[in-house]
Amino acid sequence: MRDEPALLTVPVQGRFGLSPLTRRRLAVFRAHRRGFWSLWLFLALFVLSLFAEFLANDRPLLIRFDGHWYVPVLRDYAEDAFGPQFMPLSADYTDPELHRVIDEHGWMLWPAIPYSFDTICKNLPSPAPSPPNWSNLLGTDDQARDVLARVIYGFRISVLFGFTLTAISSAIGIAAGAVQGFYGGLVDLLFQRFIEIWSGMPQLFLLIILSSVIEPDFWILLGFLLLFSWMSLTGLVRAEFLRGRNLDYVRAAKALGVSDLHVMWRHILPNAMVATLTFLPFTLSSSVTILASLDFLGFGLPPGSPSLGELVSQGKNNLQAPWLGITAFVVLGGVLTLLIFIGEAVRDAFDPRRTAP
Repeated sequence: MRDEPALLTVPVQGRFGLSPLTRRRLAVFRAHRRGFWSLWLFLALFVLSLFAEFLANDRPLLIRFDGHWYVPVLRDYAEDAFGPQFMPLSADYTDPELHRVIDEHGWMLWPAIPYSFDTICKNLPSPAPSPPNWSNLLGTDDQARDVLARVIYGFRISVLFGFTLTAISSAIGIAAGAVQGFYGGLVDLLFQRFIEIWSGMPQLFLLIILSSVIEPDFWILLGFLLLFSWMSLTGLVRAEFLRGRNLDYVRAAKALGVSDLHVMWRHILPNAMVATLTFLPFTLSSSVTILASLDFLGFGLPPGSPSLGELVSQGKNNLQAPWLGITAFVVLGGVLTLLIFIGEAVRDAFDPRRTAP
């Protein structure tokens, strides 16, 4: 009888193409229950905040009027679209007369919270700041704006600002540390002296001067903070590259004529990223705190912008309204706690001494 051909065995990396090392790290991360559930809770809150306009808005989500459909949450409509008795101005859906006319000829679907971050709440049961009630679950601030709506929008801005600042500053800092550590010598010496001088610049005083010249916004603040925040990871990456550039496989790659950029990207950076990734959640939490601190001091986003730091300032200025300070403490403390727990789980996942359960 003819022998059956032998089956070829091909090594696989496991489910979804993950290496054993990656699967071990994921298992350790999942075993860290506090960090694992903190990640899911933070992601859920962040995803919900991305749709803030559909959760808290002073415009209806959908209108059915005289057989026509309107989507005010996505598009502006003039008031005269709902009758010739109105002016050709942008529709104010909180106007009782416009509300009555639309109800007579159709219906409106409102968000769960019928206020935006800048909506002035009318017919409050007490002078602003008013305490929590069924219409304003977290009360209003001293300008009669709904606190819950401002928390939702402020959380989104803070997290997006933190993510953007962390991503860009980390990329710049990793690149700078890689160049320092890989080339060493005079390049490293001059770069280190520059970092020592640059890190000694008085950031707050410079920001005060900048605020007196122009009004800071999201992108101006981001650009200004990027000038200094990129140095947070440079020292760590520099140390990893100084150690890795003398390893045998790196020397062998250079002897074979592999370019410096390829050696840095393929052979040293993956090892350096292990230590770097453990710091990213903590860097993100500090970025969120920086924006809140600047808003509290009055050097952050323009006045009226939804901000967690501005909510802290409201609580300080209105001690007779304790719900403002309590809300600011719970929101900021909760966000930072979640990020710290996630950072602890990531740190354990990349610790080689940890074993999967």
